[in-house]
Amino acid sequence: MPSPLNSPTPCFIYFSLTSILLIVSHLGYITGTAADDNSTIIGAIIDANSRKGKEEKTAMKIAVDKFNNNSKNHKLSLIFRNFTGELYRAALIAEELIKEEKVQVIVGMNTWQQAALAAEIENQAQVPVLSLAASASVRPSRQLGRPTLIQMGSNIYEQVRCISAIVRSYHWRRVIAIYEDDAYGGNAEMLTLLSEALQRVGSEIEYHLSLPPISSRSDPREAVYQELLKLLSTQSRVFIVLQSSLPMATHLFQEARRMDFMGKDSAWIITDSISSFLDSMDTSVIPYMEGALGIKSYYSKSNRPFLEFSAQFQKNFKSENPEENNTQPGIHALRAYDSIAVITRALERLASDDTNTPKMMLKNILASNFSGLSGNIIFEGGDLSNSNSLPFRIINVVRMGYKELDFWTQDLDNPFRREGRDKNSSRNTTKVLDGPVIWPGYLIKRVPKGWEMPTDAKPLKIGIPAKTSFDKFVKVDEAEAEADKRYSGFCIDIFREVLKILGQNYSLPFEFHPVIGTYDELVDFVYNKVITPISSL
Repeated sequence: MPSPLNSPTPCFIYFSLTSILLIVSHLGYITGTAADDNSTIIGAIIDANSRKGKEEKTAMKIAVDKFNNNSKNHKLSLIFRNFTGELYRAALIAEELIKEEKVQVIVGMNTWQQAALAAEIENQAQVPVLSLAASASVRPSRQLGRPTLIQMGSNIYEQVRCISAIVRSYHWRRVIAIYEDDAYGGNAEMLTLLSEALQRVGSEIEYHLSLPPISSRSDPREAVYQELLKLLSTQSRVFIVLQSSLPMATHLFQEARRMDFMGKDSAWIITDSISSFLDSMDTSVIPYMEGALGIKSYYSKSNRPFLEFSAQFQKNFKSENPEENNTQPGIHALRAYDSIAVITRALERLASDDTNTPKMMLKNILASNFSGLSGNIIFEGGDLSNSNSLPFRIINVVRMGYKELDFWTQDLDNPFRREGRDKNSSRNTTKVLDGPVIWPGYLIKRVPKGWEMPTDAKPLKIGIPAKTSFDKFVKVDEAEAEADKRYSGFCIDIFREVLKILGQNYSLPFEFHPVIGTYDELVDFVYNKVITPISSL
């Protein structure tokens, strides 16, 4: 299902509310640098109350100060606006920044939908919008009719492909998708992308669980508990958390562990929306996630530019946010810093006789080609290119932190590459993750089955054709009083012998269900998950 933003939307009804909301938007003003006639004014729209917004603010200010201290020809002015997450409010603030503050570039946004709508509205002004949110679209921004939208965040499509590679490598056939609802339909496309990617590797989504936006609940923990209760009737125990805010993810994993959804046969996969905070997360939260696999944007922590930035960031961040215990910069800080670096390089490419217009700024931004703190900065179709790079690393959450396993290579046949190997050597790629992986329940020596074993209360229902012409293989004798003798034949004997071999340590409660009807009707029962065919066991 495509995102509502890919088709005509009622977004322009906002004009009737503009006069009121523009006044309200001034309440979101945080800080600003005094601008003069020679300054290029940058408007930054962030969620200043979130960890992500706090990191972005500190990083942008560092980048602007560095440029202003070193540049003789150009100066930057930075104006922040805060927003609380409403879709149309972000667009209104963007318009106010352009009309009232005369900004020439807009940076930030918390979601793809907010960035896309802001760019859609500002297309006429040709003001570039650099989005730091993860993209939920397969097609580049310019193909979607948003030429001013520039994507600096990761692409959810690439993460979905990585997830499907992990699922395929462990032969999990069914998964449960979990996401925090954004109330704007933005998760619909992510869910569709995941479903299609899993189908290509022979798997499927058994159930998708939509968690309410955390801002809409006075007791989010209770809301999560009520939603998780719905999973008790499902068999799959492979959980994929597609998207979630950090507070919601905290409640999710706390309740999942308490309700035993993180037992020894379960597997959890988290996307970059959660794993990107592992470097800066409160260490008291991480143990609840222990055993999860994560997809994490890769960046080098050993090069000199990062070390210099990290030292300055920690000093400034602690001063600006004394309530935060962890001052380490994460990927959101690096992308925010690089977004300013994109703008500074675009300014430096201006010839002496060029006019610094939004159109010229957009052209120069799209021509970016440099190595930033977050990785290579090259744009294709308005989106950050992942070519010739390894954007995602697979990590395993353990104890109070995480360990790094492999890179994802984007190769379906050999999707993972070991750390420290030549990325151009096919001999160093593999179909399975490097180990040992510590799974939920501290399972190490074997891979989780990924599904719940049947119990006496919920036995496995096995369908058997009641009337067949091949009774040597399967035969049902309704006149037989004893259940053990009522079902016979080669397939039945094989099944019972397998159970004997498995022994008492592998309890498999089951019930035989004779099906009177055609073979197609039996298949329908299997397809609708009413029964399991004896031939599939």
